[in-house]
Amino acid sequence: MQNYSVKVVKLNAEADSTLLGVKLGRVCIAAGVPVQQVSHTLNVSKSVVYKWFTGRGEVGKHLREKVEAYYRSVPPTAA
Repeated sequence: MQNYSVKVVKLNAEADSTLLGVKLGRVCIAAGVPVQQVSHTLNVSKSVVYKWFTGRGEVGKHLREKVEAYYRSVPPTAA
């Protein structure tokens, strides 16, 4: 959680947990994976990642498989 603001963590916790982007956000926040790393790996902007994480944007169909694979690859929390 050290890489994330209180606001982002709160919005993620309040967001719809059925959304892929929110799920990705939860594992990335818990594991401390920086947004910059997520955006670089998935070849999207940081603002898109923040929208996914907070439930304010949905993962497009063209990225769904790639995002799901990335979601499964995030290591369990190191904390």
